[in-house]
Amino acid sequence: MAQPSALAPVHRLVPSPAGRVHLVEQGEGPLVLLIHGFPESWYSWRRQLPVLADAGYRAVAVDVRGYGRSSRPDRVDAYRMLELVEDGVAVVEALGADHAMVVGHDWGAGIAAHSALVRPDVFRAVAMLSVPYAPRGGPRPSEVFAGTGGGPEEFYVSYFQEAGRAEAEIEPDVRGWLAGFYAALSADTMPGPDAPDPHLVTRGGRLRDRFPAGLPHWLSESELDVYAGEFERTGMRGALNRYRNMDRDWEDLAGFDGAALAQPSLFVGGTRDASTMWLSDAIDAFPKTLPGLVGSHLLDGAGHWIQQERADEVNRLLVEWLAVARSAP
Repeated sequence: MAQPSALAPVHRLVPSPAGRVHLVEQGEGPLVLLIHGFPESWYSWRRQLPVLADAGYRAVAVDVRGYGRSSRPDRVDAYRMLELVEDGVAVVEALGADHAMVVGHDWGAGIAAHSALVRPDVFRAVAMLSVPYAPRGGPRPSEVFAGTGGGPEEFYVSYFQEAGRAEAEIEPDVRGWLAGFYAALSADTMPGPDAPDPHLVTRGGRLRDRFPAGLPHWLSESELDVYAGEFERTGMRGALNRYRNMDRDWEDLAGFDGAALAQPSLFVGGTRDASTMWLSDAIDAFPKTLPGLVGSHLLDGAGHWIQQERADEVNRLLVEWLAVARSAP
């Protein structure tokens, strides 16, 4: 693994359509924008920033709208996908660049993919971690998720839809909830196949009732403090509002129905991540949906938080992909 970059990470605030975006940048060279997922922050990329900097890139990890020190608009519809794409464009412009390569994890993978889809002039290569690209199509997302679970159980995406509901569960003990959520989706701490599914909640119950105890290997107590401190300060509403715009996104993106991503692309997932299992058909469709695919990798035994669980492997794959992507016409 590369040694830490001599260039220290720098925190900055730059203007965005919602007000401001907080970012952390390290290194010099072609711009690489790193977009986190739920419930995380720029800090999710702490193991990538110095490695990408040492490889000759200007690595920039943002707090997505609603998180950390970035702006948190009150309106739920301010968190629709097209708004988040424009935040990324604003970051690129504020940093004095005209284009970037974009990398996303979890919801950040969706933001990265749609940034490349909607603004290919700005985002000329795209890497997705844990959540594969699946073109817009089919029924409304709310209709799909409403049928997941069934009976006395509700899928977590549906559980997150009603404003205030999940907040009431999480905010009284943010640190404990985050610890359980991270553990539930990590390969070394996730519940076994005979345990209740942590992606489901008993109607009238709480999601956390199915979380395991203990921290995954990739997360120390002090690192958990960083995540918890951010959400204790901001609350969870901005982060959860991403889930509350899925039907709006489906409407907004109607003109991109079935669209492929032509840019040089990369996918990295884990074999023990539910996202790669649920979306296996999307991975199988990559020859059609990602014609510029440079590599698709499923890391054996890895869970959902892949760039933190398996940092060395992910860093190697990112650097290899970036070398191809930066030389593409």
